[in-house]
Amino acid sequence: MTRKQTVWGTVIGTVVSFCALAYAEIALPVQPLISDYALVSGGLAPVLIGMLALAGACLSLAYGLAAAEPARTAATRVLLLAGAAGLMMSAIFPTDPGSSQIGTLSGEIHRWAAAVVFTSLPVAGWSLARGRAAAPGWNAVKALSVTSALSLAFYLAAHPASITSPLIDGAAYYGLLERGLVVAEMLLIVVMALAFAGRRSAARTAGQTAGPASPAEAGPPERQERLAA
Repeated sequence: MTRKQTVWGTVIGTVVSFCALAYAEIALPVQPLISDYALVSGGLAPVLIGMLALAGACLSLAYGLAAAEPARTAATRVLLLAGAAGLMMSAIFPTDPGSSQIGTLSGEIHRWAAAVVFTSLPVAGWSLARGRAAAPGWNAVKALSVTSALSLAFYLAAHPASITSPLIDGAAYYGLLERGLVVAEMLLIVVMALAFAGRRSAARTAGQTAGPASPAEAGPPERQERLAA
């Protein structure tokens, strides 16, 4: 997979996911959490499309990273694959009605799969950007990784199942926090792909600008002959 194919696959999957979930928000009765739209009439399709399209975006990015930097991005790819698997499991196993009680095996699987998604993607972004030279693209990846992690912390604190929720009146806005977290992680996936593509372009441009080495830089004739061979 080429650099452009990686970017396009990631961006298209993320945009399709965003549009599907936006449709649910606009066309369906308001639900506390995004997953709850699958429980209302006409809501299953957009939720399935949204989750599976975002899983496809994660897989596209992971495949592109494997082709370009197999050793450097191993940890990032594992986390992206975990996120994609979590999204697929969340799509296959719907949540239970209600905000705090889980009564079925399907609901329990959905909750843990969603936890994998929400935690793996911020760590994947930080892992990809860690140790790289300062640049706007990588700075954006780090910023969105931190934003996603903080959004997750606030969401967990406000969720009705948390013991801290009554202390901060979390039931009034935990759904809004979840939506903010989902959007932040969607943006993170796209920015990761763009930053990595920008790095590849910069490296290629630098190589073209440098041009061929002069005879003095190339070394003695014997070394030049070995290089030519």
